[in-house]
Amino acid sequence: MSRDEDLERRLARAMTGAAEKFPPHSADLVRRSIARGRRMRLVRASQVAAATAAFVVVAAGGALMGTDAFGGGRGTPERSTAGGPAHSTVRSPSRAPASISGEEMVRTLKSLLPPGGTVSAASGRGSEGDGPVVWPTATLTYSTAKGSSGIDISVARLDPGTPADQGGQGGCLPVEVRPYDKCATRKLPGGAVLTTTESFTYPSSDTGQKRWYVVLTTPGGAQLTVQEFGGGSEKGSADGSDPLLSIAQLTSIVRSPAWNKAIAALPAPQAAPATGASAAGQRVPGARMTRVLRSHLPRGGTTSDLNAGDDLVQLVYDDGRGKNMVQVDAQYGMTEFLARHMGCADVSGDCEATTLADGTKVKKVKGRSEKGGSASVWLVDTLRPDGRRVAVREVNSYAESTPVTRPRPALSMDELLTIALDKRFFTG
Repeated sequence: MSRDEDLERRLARAMTGAAEKFPPHSADLVRRSIARGRRMRLVRASQVAAATAAFVVVAAGGALMGTDAFGGGRGTPERSTAGGPAHSTVRSPSRAPASISGEEMVRTLKSLLPPGGTVSAASGRGSEGDGPVVWPTATLTYSTAKGSSGIDISVARLDPGTPADQGGQGGCLPVEVRPYDKCATRKLPGGAVLTTTESFTYPSSDTGQKRWYVVLTTPGGAQLTVQEFGGGSEKGSADGSDPLLSIAQLTSIVRSPAWNKAIAALPAPQAAPATGASAAGQRVPGARMTRVLRSHLPRGGTTSDLNAGDDLVQLVYDDGRGKNMVQVDAQYGMTEFLARHMGCADVSGDCEATTLADGTKVKKVKGRSEKGGSASVWLVDTLRPDGRRVAVREVNSYAESTPVTRPRPALSMDELLTIALDKRFFTG
């Protein structure tokens, strides 16, 4: 055997072994970052987490998978699965007659900045070209005697039928996901929706570079997003200084009619794809999941910050001794995805794996947060013989990256197991 052939064989074995160790698809990843698709960056979006053990892989069937040691998804929010992308990526057969160049995008953004400052590192991208859609954008650094801000704007079109407050970067994400955001959404006269957010470049922390942004979604489905980074370009500063332009000034930029040409250059919207009954039948309704979960919460406590959608419900439960985030994922057809991941191999924390008399696999894990906080994360993950999966997860805080609000999670592991084994998630 030649040296090259030996190398090829050893490389193939190594790649196969590595692929088998990748974690399974996670509904948390799907719901937080794709299906809801909310406020995800249009160009280089990334939900930044402090985890060091996250794995992401595109499986042979095209599914994007990511998980942490506790079975909760983490990683990049740019994904493509149930629920569809936030923005169309295929150009309509009837292209818009107008077009706009990158230079025009930059000139327009410059013209809307406050006088007295200087502009550097400017670049833009136009709408010209055939094939996949390229959204017009402009990026620059704006400086005054008070400092610098990185500013960029993008113009895109949402998929038909996407709610204005749930597509692209529109709408406010729940506190469980973005605990430090100051976000507001309002409907403007004429039907447009405006979202304003004061956040951080690393949103799992309340320190470091500040990122402020404003999103305008028109009744016709166009979405304009202007964002600003304090101290310079994105990740170019960590001093925590306020961006130079206020939220009101960013709002004025994004609402300017000067962007009408860029909007006109977007391809015409296509008809929304029909949703088949069979596909809908494999989703677990969020309203049902909310009812079932609430029925298990101890009486006398309060719930807040509900975030519910198909296959996922999150809420904050407070029994009077501190806030506690509780999350339930419910999915069909997970046997293949979880085949090698219902045991305790390579799981950090206190793990126990068992199989019940009816063949249901159960994994219980107690560990620490891997998202930069000091919170405890308790998980009970169950997989029935027919592929139905319910995972119940709780954190002794209102979000995983925030300081703890109670000494330990509110619900015991036995209570989490009782919730996970409730058949009403699938039967109503």
